[in-house]
Amino acid sequence: MDIAAIVSRDFVEFAPDTRVSKLAGAFDDPDVKGVVVRGEDFEGVVTRRQLATSHHQPNEKIGSLVWHVPRLDPNADVREVAQLMIDSDSKLLPVFEGETLTGVVTADDVLRAVEPFLDAVTVAHAYTADIVTLDPETTVGEALNAFREHRITHLPVVEEESVVGILSLYDVTALTVRSMSGSQGGDASGTDAFGGGISESSGRARGGGYGAREGELERILDLPVRDVMASPIRTIGRDETLDVAVEEMFDVGGSALVVTENGRPTGIVTKTDVLDALTWEAGGSRSVQLYGADLLDDVSYDDVVAMIDKLDDRNLGIIDAKIHLHEHDETLRGTPLLLARIRLHTDRGQFIASGEGYGARHAINEARDVLERRIRDEKTRGKSKKHPDAAFWEKRFGWLLEE
Repeated sequence: MDIAAIVSRDFVEFAPDTRVSKLAGAFDDPDVKGVVVRGEDFEGVVTRRQLATSHHQPNEKIGSLVWHVPRLDPNADVREVAQLMIDSDSKLLPVFEGETLTGVVTADDVLRAVEPFLDAVTVAHAYTADIVTLDPETTVGEALNAFREHRITHLPVVEEESVVGILSLYDVTALTVRSMSGSQGGDASGTDAFGGGISESSGRARGGGYGAREGELERILDLPVRDVMASPIRTIGRDETLDVAVEEMFDVGGSALVVTENGRPTGIVTKTDVLDALTWEAGGSRSVQLYGADLLDDVSYDDVVAMIDKLDDRNLGIIDAKIHLHEHDETLRGTPLLLARIRLHTDRGQFIASGEGYGARHAINEARDVLERRIRDEKTRGKSKKHPDAAFWEKRFGWLLEE
């Protein structure tokens, strides 16, 4: 099945010099999953997750947030697209015909296309059993730290072993687009953080500018998550099928469901988990996929494969490995700062780690060191996720292979 029928020509586009405050405004629309950034040429995309995972000044230019993602061909297979979305950490990818941008494909587009066929697989095959939860009295500031520390986007809120709500990273996106400095005078016309006028009757100083909002930000960060979580939430059982899970997510306008057993939370299933399930049908042989190979300036692909082989010496049973390289604007004596992300599917669970360094070798080694520590500590996501054999997935998703 290719993606030609699900390419959308309707997408939000900004120039690289657009301010972050305007980008945050675009994301007020829950249907906007990401935006295309294009000046004279296509530069990349910015997604909700990219905006939410680190702090940004409202007047920062979005060109600094651009993520260089894979470009899709209209004839790309839906399985390949699902894999690229996972590995690039972007649920919106551009579609090109030659050098011309013709549209985008989102994770929701993919899931809607395959939803009728997902009744062959249960939640038990896809969900993540290891979950991080919050207490209702946990502060919003502590929740933000949990999102960043664990590199996750959803935190169930649990009280007395019952799920009472869920907090999404996207629910607190607005907090990441605030000035962290003190009041600095501001514009004589009296504008707030997002360019809105401040009247004298508002009770706020006209000279405060956006710097005058630091007190408000501190108060929000001190709020208990009970006050900002989504509640009540929908849950799902391990025996339900993935088509039911996806329909539930679309119905509530969310991207995750808490998995429960006898009323107690036992895991979480997300849209990313469903995308991941689409890529498993050919399980059984290990592959090492590298995205951003053009950034391999001081290390070769064979060196990367050798590094994965060395990790496998720990009897992990590595099924597949994905390495994604992303280039930042910063350089040191002409060598760019790179972000390397390594993602391993193993018989012992899924391991993910990131590292930054100047040059590919430095960045990959930093990510490898983090990965080795996590393997030693057994800090895994989804310990229940183990690929069945190829025959299983041939039976489950044979329709994908045939088309």
